[in-house]
Amino acid sequence: MANLLELVKQLRDQTGAGMMDCKKALEASDCDLDKAVDWLREKGIAKSVSRESRVAAEGLANITIDGNSAVLVEINTETDFTARNDRFKDLVKDVATIILTYKPATVEDALALPATEGPVSELISAVSFATGEKMTLRRFEIVEKNDDQLFGQYVHHDGKTAAIVVLNGSNEEVGKPIAMQIASMKPQYVDRASMPQEIVEHETQVQTEIAKNDPNNANKPANIIEKMVTGRVAKALQEMCLVDQAFILDGNLKVSAYLKENGMSVDSFVVYVVGEGIEKRKDCWVDEVNAALRG
Repeated sequence: MANLLELVKQLRDQTGAGMMDCKKALEASDCDLDKAVDWLREKGIAKSVSRESRVAAEGLANITIDGNSAVLVEINTETDFTARNDRFKDLVKDVATIILTYKPATVEDALALPATEGPVSELISAVSFATGEKMTLRRFEIVEKNDDQLFGQYVHHDGKTAAIVVLNGSNEEVGKPIAMQIASMKPQYVDRASMPQEIVEHETQVQTEIAKNDPNNANKPANIIEKMVTGRVAKALQEMCLVDQAFILDGNLKVSAYLKENGMSVDSFVVYVVGEGIEKRKDCWVDEVNAALRG
């Protein structure tokens, strides 16, 4: 049943046909997706759905390193089903390698880079056409280090979160744990020194308003409320700064202490979460599929 539900959803996404028609098409083609597409086309049911109008919010992030250079890349597709496809995985790796080779400045420049046959844009389009899903090179960041620094990298097993960090020092064992920390806790800054003052001021303003609007604070002295605000601001800023966070592999340590123990420090980092900031399509397709299957 679960497999049929997934096939119905994928066929619907690919053709724009209704759930009941997708179910009939799959039944008529022994659940062969390609044959089901043909069945819908032959019946005149498959709709012409422009890929450009569809939302690609799934996908993968990838890190490729070569010497003192690295690149973090995110390519999006429409469904997690396709993101798990080996051809899509290979596409992400290939594009990352090309970008690291040529080091373009923008996504537009990257899409124009030469691939095996034609530009990168055509390489992506070929896989998009084969899967029937919209695909986009959303973003990339090239990271450089010097000979006295190390890269630490971590890509979550599902490829949805990836982090790379540049570390000062020579202890290679520190790289992966710190990259895991970044991927898990998603700090915004290395430390307080790298945090813009307006961030501190904004958080102070927010926490002050929260305290003022809390009816439980109505009869508390101003100095007590001020201390509460100071504490809450400190906690919020601590979560934003990598070195001030509790170390995920040892809650008794702060990241700063772990780094100091190992004679290391953090220069910079980048973290990607696939699809962050993209508004995903919200279809109640599960209810629709179940209704179709019952029918």
